[in-house]
Amino acid sequence: MKLHVIGSSSAGNGYVIENGKEAIILECGVKLKQVQKAINYDMSIIKACFVTHEHGDHSKYIKEYLAAGIDVYLSYGTKEALALTHHRLHVLQPMVKTKVDSFDVMAFDVKHDCAEPFGFLIRHSGFGTLLFATDTYYIPYTFPALNNILLECNYSNAILDKNLEKGLPSIVASRVLESHMELETCKGFLSANDLKSVYNIVLIHLSDGNSNAAYFKREIVDLTGKNTHIADKGMVINLSTNPF
Repeated sequence: MKLHVIGSSSAGNGYVIENGKEAIILECGVKLKQVQKAINYDMSIIKACFVTHEHGDHSKYIKEYLAAGIDVYLSYGTKEALALTHHRLHVLQPMVKTKVDSFDVMAFDVKHDCAEPFGFLIRHSGFGTLLFATDTYYIPYTFPALNNILLECNYSNAILDKNLEKGLPSIVASRVLESHMELETCKGFLSANDLKSVYNIVLIHLSDGNSNAAYFKREIVDLTGKNTHIADKGMVINLSTNPF
């Protein structure tokens, strides 16, 4: 299985996991034509799209996806916040497994400034167990037997403090602190989980102005010893359960 990073920033978020025969989409924050390009325009392989929350960089194009015949899964709170009704919308319950073809997906609560944000634990024989968590300042759970991790690492306190000294409005800094994951929190989450079977750690949704990609990657590699990527538009990552 392959992970395609379509977008991973405040400009728009979208990821595709596919093997040429079946695919799921994570987030609706990028135009559908960008997703179509990643799957060689074969819409028949798309099984579903999972949306974490209602903010535009994650949900802006949801109507386009629905109109194209894609089933979209989300929380009740997200559905209500978007004021959407559609026969292809499916409401997920936290901590309840949902089966979509060969994919098993369990939503879990995360911490963000919106109605009912979710992270997703996804299982498939092609990549084992994958954790997807973005736009959250904290994750109150640990997860067994992970193989691949897509985790927000949005900013560092040191960089944010320097930007405040340079004139970054305090209201902007406050929102970052209350809605996104800081580097040390990211490291703490990884340390709290058993990583022995993890093959890839993908750091997603880095802040444009409050992060340092090379430094963040080095910190995570030093901590975990794992194959670590910084999600960048156009990147393709092998999600095989076998690192060799």
